Amino acid sequence: MYFCGMTQQALTEQIKARNSYLCIGLDTDLTKIPAHLLQEPDPMFAFNKAIIDATHDCCVSYKINTAFYEALGAKGWETLEKTVRYIPEGIFTIADAKRGDIGNTSAQYAIAFFETLPFDSVTIAPYMGEDSIKPFLSYPGKWAIVLGLTSNKGAADFELQEMAGIPEKLYERVLRTVADWGNTGNTMFVVGATQADEFIRVRQIIPDHFLLVPGVGAQGGSLKEISEKAMNRQVGLLVNVSRAVIYASGGTDFADQARKAAKEYQQEMKIYLDKYQ
Repeated sequence: MYFCGMTQQALTEQIKARNSYLCIGLDTDLTKIPAHLLQEPDPMFAFNKAIIDATHDCCVSYKINTAFYEALGAKGWETLEKTVRYIPEGIFTIADAKRGDIGNTSAQYAIAFFETLPFDSVTIAPYMGEDSIKPFLSYPGKWAIVLGLTSNKGAADFELQEMAGIPEKLYERVLRTVADWGNTGNTMFVVGATQADEFIRVRQIIPDHFLLVPGVGAQGGSLKEISEKAMNRQVGLLVNVSRAVIYASGGTDFADQARKAAKEYQQEMKIYLDKYQ
C-alpha cells in the first residue's frame, strides 16, 4: 500500500500552526521504561502510545530510531509498525534507520519505509554516493534525511576533516553535493546541535533546506543558539529531543511529565518563531 507524504509547504504550515518545530525521538529502550508497563502484552508500544497521546499537540514530528526495535527481532519490528501507524495524521514521521547501500538495495529500503511502512522520511548515510540516495528521492512527498554533520564525538574523525588541497571540510562537500541530487522539497540534512559553531557555514551552503537537529536536551545543545543561527524563511528546522522528553519521569506519571517537558520546548520555540519569522 502506498502512503502520501508531506510537502515542504505542509510541514512549514504545521510548524506555524503548532508554534513548534519539536521532533520527539521515540528511542524506546525496554530497560528504561517504567516498570509497571512491563506487565503489558507489548510494553514498548504501551509506552510509545502514552507518549504520543500526551505530546502530539506539542510537536510536529516523531523520529523512531529503528535500532531499538530491530534489537528485539520480529516482535520489535511489529512494535515499530504499530507505533508509526498510531502517530496522528499530519505529524511528520522519521525512520531513523541510517540506511545507504548500492542502488538496488537502497530501492528495497525505500520500499520498506515508504510503501510497506508509512514513514514520511528516512535518515541516510551518504558514504556510498549518489546511487545509494537517489531511490529515496523518487517518491513524491517523501524525504531523504542525509547525515551531514553529526553531534557525536566521532564527527571529528571524518566529517570535520579538511579536504586535501581544498579549503573545505568533508561535511561541507557532502552538503553541497547532495543538495544538487535532490531539492528543498525532498532532501533534509542532519546537523547536530553540539556543532553550533558550524551552523552559519551550513546555512551559507544550504540556505533553504530543512535541517534535522539532534543533540538538544541530554546532549547539551542550545535551542536558542540553533534557532538564532539556523532558522530560515520556511523555519527550516526540526529539533529532535529524545531522552529529555520521553524519560522525564520513570514513574507512573511518565506521560504527564513527558508532556510537561515537551510543552516547555514548544513554549520556548514559540518565542523564537515570533522573533525570527
